[in-house]
Amino acid sequence: MNDDLPPPLPDPQPAVVPPAPTPASSQAGGYEQLLVQFAASYLADRRSERRWRVFFRLIWLAFFVFLAWVLFFSQRHHGQAPNTPHTALIELRGEIAVDTEASAELMLSALKNAFEDEGAKAVVLRINSPGGSPVQAGIVYDEIQRLKALHNKKVYAVVEEICASGAYYIAAAADEIYVDKASVVGSIGVLMDGFGFTGLMDKLGVERRLLTAGRNKGMLDPYTPLSSEQRGYAQAMLDQIHQQFIAVVREGRGKRLKETPEIFSGLFWSGEQAVKLGLADDLGSLDYVAREVVKAEEVIDYTPRDNLAERVAKRFGAAMGEGAVKALRATAQLR
Repeated sequence: MNDDLPPPLPDPQPAVVPPAPTPASSQAGGYEQLLVQFAASYLADRRSERRWRVFFRLIWLAFFVFLAWVLFFSQRHHGQAPNTPHTALIELRGEIAVDTEASAELMLSALKNAFEDEGAKAVVLRINSPGGSPVQAGIVYDEIQRLKALHNKKVYAVVEEICASGAYYIAAAADEIYVDKASVVGSIGVLMDGFGFTGLMDKLGVERRLLTAGRNKGMLDPYTPLSSEQRGYAQAMLDQIHQQFIAVVREGRGKRLKETPEIFSGLFWSGEQAVKLGLADDLGSLDYVAREVVKAEEVIDYTPRDNLAERVAKRFGAAMGEGAVKALRATAQLR
């Protein structure tokens, strides 16, 4: 009986009313608001950029003020030692070579300051070096001998970890040498090392093209076979330098040295053995020597070192120089 009923009517839908046209004044107001927001954002960015620029300028200004203050302070107080009796300390560390902390240039400057100071009762060389250039070591040795005679002051060497080769050459100038029982001492010899690649080049089929004016100008070239004549010449030069080293040790150690066939062979010994062989005088540290030997317990360091400001200045200068070079290269490439 439900079939006789009429079908249900669809749900009424709301009428879609088209949006009213936006007035021109409303569109203009939106643009003005957008411009105001853009201008405000731009001004904020400019203010922030200006603040950061001022901040970094203040940082650089503070850095340069600090650098100038430290340099002034270090120059004013560098090398000043009290007039009271003290032990003058000079550190000999690392490789003995040009442009190192153990170069003859720096060592001579420190020795001169220490010897000339009337408050310094003696000079102590605290050594921790494997050696290095015989020329640099010889210069330091000769200067120590000259200053000792000029100022009538004694020099003591105190070995920490190692005093070998050129470092022992310098230590031989000391009136007495003190070591730790486990220190490494000696290595009285001379060496010249290198490599030879002639066999490898033959296997690779590489031809060495070396042009010289002078029969021995290419001597010791690693890509050229070493003749017996050149080997003999180099060995004679090493032997001559070795004899100079031996003469220095004999002069410095005198009758205390107990010579054996191995003393000048390039071997090295522990500090305890070095004392028995006469290469060193006794066991002792810096404090022991200053207190018991020199009788001036206060120790003043005369070792020339770069201070913090000087290191920063060097690095800053190197960075600025590198930047300038890059800028010049870029300009040259643009042209």
